Amino acid sequence: MTEIRECDAHGYVAGDSCPVCLADSPVVLGSDRRVRLSKFLSGALRHFPDDAGFELDDQGWTPYDELVDAAVAKYDWARSEHVAAVIATDPKGRFERDGDRVRAAYGHSVDVDLDAEATPVPDELYHGTAPENMASIREDGLQPMGRQKVHLSGSVAEARSVGSRHAADPAVLAIDAATMQADGLRVVKRGRETYTTDRVPPKYLQELDG
Repeated sequence: MTEIRECDAHGYVAGDSCPVCLADSPVVLGSDRRVRLSKFLSGALRHFPDDAGFELDDQGWTPYDELVDAAVAKYDWARSEHVAAVIATDPKGRFERDGDRVRAAYGHSVDVDLDAEATPVPDELYHGTAPENMASIREDGLQPMGRQKVHLSGSVAEARSVGSRHAADPAVLAIDAATMQADGLRVVKRGRETYTTDRVPPKYLQELDG
């Protein structure tokens, strides 16, 4: 991740300058601290809110000020503007902020109902995984495992990036999302290139070459 700056005209931006007006704006948060704070916020909102010192409502929301308090308790350098900057510039849209409340957009292991509205979904989606998982996937399909939902990607490149967390040369699957939805299996967009569903049976999967 790159550092975060605050442009007078365009708000929080990531990079060496504002991508819109190219202004050399002041740095709000360096890249190293951005990574650490992003990981903490994401983990707290998805997996360990109690340990972080706040509660989530049934739809995963928590007061923004309570999330800031948790960040300050974790890192003595953290401030409200740092939390706001991380949320606003997350490259994958991991966070949603609505006024004075905030939540993770997807990826929860704690029990929440995000109650997503219907959004357009591409006819084909993708999933990256370690090659050693393929035998069980061919037999059982994609299952949520430790999460509430199965996560799918909007592009092969994004799926390969996700899969590279688990293997140097990940396997990539194509998912027939159009037929899944026609058959009554719901797929919901979450974040910029992330889609979620309860499961993907084997008949909707095809392994891509290379």
